[in-house]
Amino acid sequence: MIQIMAEDTKVEVPAKFADLVKKIEEMSVLDLAELVKVLESKFGVSAAAPMMMAAPAAGGAAPAAEEKTSFNVVLAAPGDKKIEVIKVVKEITQKGLKESKDMVDASAAAPQVVKENAKKEEADEIKKKLEAAGAKVELK
Repeated sequence: MIQIMAEDTKVEVPAKFADLVKKIEEMSVLDLAELVKVLESKFGVSAAAPMMMAAPAAGGAAPAAEEKTSFNVVLAAPGDKKIEVIKVVKEITQKGLKESKDMVDASAAAPQVVKENAKKEEADEIKKKLEAAGAKVELK
């Protein structure tokens, strides 16, 4: 067994999984997100934490729903003007041309997160830019 330190906790990794865990540790956040989606689809499961039932507020009334303040901008499809979309992705992500092109190419197969935890105004602006370039975009 191999011990891995993860945020103040030790995790025992059986030797048979050591190579797999090492490869996962070396993956980018975007690749990990794509891997999770593939595994969810393949096995019909969800990686999302189960939501707990909210306890009724005092007086028996349900708590008011909180408005979402941060969004992930997801490139669902590149559209017909792929070069324009690559330029916009490059500008938004501040990545190189190759990384931006790879992200746009990958969006043809599976949605790609372009920007995580963006404020509503920023997410809307990014969505408008990408849609103007011809891409299909979702805010999650």
